[in-house]
Amino acid sequence: MTLPRSLIAFALLVTAASALVAQERKIARRNLPAAVARTAATESQGAKIRGYSQEQEHGQTFYEVEMTVKGHHRDVLIDSSGTVVEVEEQVQLVDVPAAVRDSLRAAAGKGKVTGVESITKGGRIVAYEATVTTKGKRSEVSVDPDGKRITGEP
Repeated sequence: MTLPRSLIAFALLVTAASALVAQERKIARRNLPAAVARTAATESQGAKIRGYSQEQEHGQTFYEVEMTVKGHHRDVLIDSSGTVVEVEEQVQLVDVPAAVRDSLRAAAGKGKVTGVESITKGGRIVAYEATVTTKGKRSEVSVDPDGKRITGEP
């Protein structure tokens, strides 16, 4: 019996997604390496901690601190040496540069931009990611700080 290509592709997608989810796991603060715990404490001053997780990516171990700061979400990705690798921070659409705002709205088409995050690496914003809802379905759109579309990871 021959399986349709779409069924095979779907099975591979589900398998890959399951592998990715299995690589990230929630952990307690006490399980953070000392250098990571120090950075997490510094980065989360004045914030409410929502949780910690450990993940494997390209053979490296990273730790994520999820927090709420002044009513918005902020996630900080830290490597095992305690260096901040990436910060994802919820921002308001009205607060992003006009070129970014216009590009995100154009990419949303008939959908609605329901959330925006700035992505910071190396101390500078490298991208903005928007969640778009169209007819009840969610998708993501990424643009660089100049408003140019990004495909893949920023």
